[in-house]
Amino acid sequence: MKIAVSAEGPDVDARIGERFGTSPYLVIGDLDSGDFEAVPNPGASGQRGAGMQAVVLSISKDVKAVLTGYCSPAVRSHLAASGIEVLTGLSGTVAEVVESFKKGDLREHIKAEIESESGKGRFDRAALVEALRSCGNQFGTLLPVLVGVVLLIGLFNVFVSQELVTSIFSGGPVLDTLWGACFGSILAGNPINSYVIGAELLNLGVSLFAVTAFIITWVTVGLVALPAEMAALGRKFAIVRNILCLVLALPITILTVVVVVNIVGR
Repeated sequence: MKIAVSAEGPDVDARIGERFGTSPYLVIGDLDSGDFEAVPNPGASGQRGAGMQAVVLSISKDVKAVLTGYCSPAVRSHLAASGIEVLTGLSGTVAEVVESFKKGDLREHIKAEIESESGKGRFDRAALVEALRSCGNQFGTLLPVLVGVVLLIGLFNVFVSQELVTSIFSGGPVLDTLWGACFGSILAGNPINSYVIGAELLNLGVSLFAVTAFIITWVTVGLVALPAEMAALGRKFAIVRNILCLVLALPITILTVVVVVNIVGR
């Protein structure tokens, strides 16, 4: 039986990761053979689909259980749908958690906590503190994105002129779609940034074809993150997936723009 443990480091002596989707590593352990493998978590950067990238990695490694500090409801549902058990609220080192799991202590501990919580009808101060801490962590994670958006708008307005944009994007639907897809595939970052750049491009007169292709490929294709994706999911799969997403982005862009223009026109 294989298990995946979110970890802060690449070995069993590392502390268990607080969040399954964004922990630096996933330690994959084979309980039958006793072998452990530390795999860099493709979602550790906190970019788009961090949790789902960790889900795909876990499924590809054929794990049957995930041990972590916290797992979002959406990620938990995807793991459960694949037959993967999820145990959360854990702390300590990877080795300690794995040993407790092997003894069956984790399930009994979590069951006892659930039964205890179900019998409480009073205000839980510990739960409030934990909720406030979680909100603070989420705000701390979101703050760099917000700052990045503000800086991105300023840098875009300073360094990207309308003359430069019009020299690249001619206004033709096919060529603009191709150029937009190329730029979206090369660049990478939070999806929010793609919306900001897309809005600025529209303000500079770039066609909706180019902006739509840019946003689609920004979200689905990631050449910058390709090395991490190959390490997690395999070289062949990562390359084929990115190529297919790039190729399919072209007709999807044209179809999307045509539909949107027809709806708005009505």
